Amino acid sequence: MLKHLHPALIQEWLEAAATEIPKGEPLQRLPRVGAEAFALAVVTPEHQFTLGCSSLRFPLMSAIKPFLLLYALTLWQEQVWTWVGQRPSDYPYNSVVQLTLDQGWPRNPMINSGAIALASQLTHVGGVAVFQTWLNECAGTQLQVDQEVLAAVYRHPNWQNRSLAHFLVESGRIADAGVALENYNQVCCFQGTIEEVARLGLLLALPHEKVSDRHRQQVNVLMLTCGLYEDSPRYALEIGLPMKSGVSGVILAIVPRQGAIACYSPPLDSSGNSILGLYLLQRISRHLSLSPLG
Repeated sequence: MLKHLHPALIQEWLEAAATEIPKGEPLQRLPRVGAEAFALAVVTPEHQFTLGCSSLRFPLMSAIKPFLLLYALTLWQEQVWTWVGQRPSDYPYNSVVQLTLDQGWPRNPMINSGAIALASQLTHVGGVAVFQTWLNECAGTQLQVDQEVLAAVYRHPNWQNRSLAHFLVESGRIADAGVALENYNQVCCFQGTIEEVARLGLLLALPHEKVSDRHRQQVNVLMLTCGLYEDSPRYALEIGLPMKSGVSGVILAIVPRQGAIACYSPPLDSSGNSILGLYLLQRISRHLSLSPLG
């Protein structure tokens, strides 16, 4: 049970991590935060604690994707699955090759092509601001667009995302590449604290009056099978929790019927996942017997 997880134990694992995990590098195109920056939050309805830089605000990047999917399902129900698929990707999160092989059909909403397709739909319901308000009201957070990070995103050409958006137009999946990318970039630049990220996770961990149980379950399944991109099958076995990472260094893990764990540490592995975040989640999963491997 998450309520039996103590900060002192996580501190022991943090000390061990210094010699047990490989080094990584933060994503260069984002405003630099020290590689040693760290924050962790464990939140349940009755219990919570944070470690590290609890007041630090950082962009969620791809960790917003499960909630974009949740919002889309809330508005458009099963029609969402006519826009994006539900299969894991064989290639990295921004792969043009994957979208080409799939003839312009986004494999799932956890990779960039799928999230761009969903973000394009926000224009029909009031734009990014309405999604932001809905999410903050549901989760009790104060997420907002990080303008400094957004400016850094615009300075980087990101030809992969541009190619994905134009391919989606050519295949008839979206109407306007520029609008879709504008919406997508803004939602990825939502910033929050580590506790706020964990509080978002409660929307997927437990019943909520504004969230359908079926939609919550669908999002959790997609996080489990696709949330860590091509590494998802490995960590579904090793950790056994629905998870979503972002290249800022955040990872959110859902513990169904209990709560959520959020970790922030910028150094990334080759797939774009936080090295320390995955290490700690593996330790937590084993300690609490959450993994199907025991």
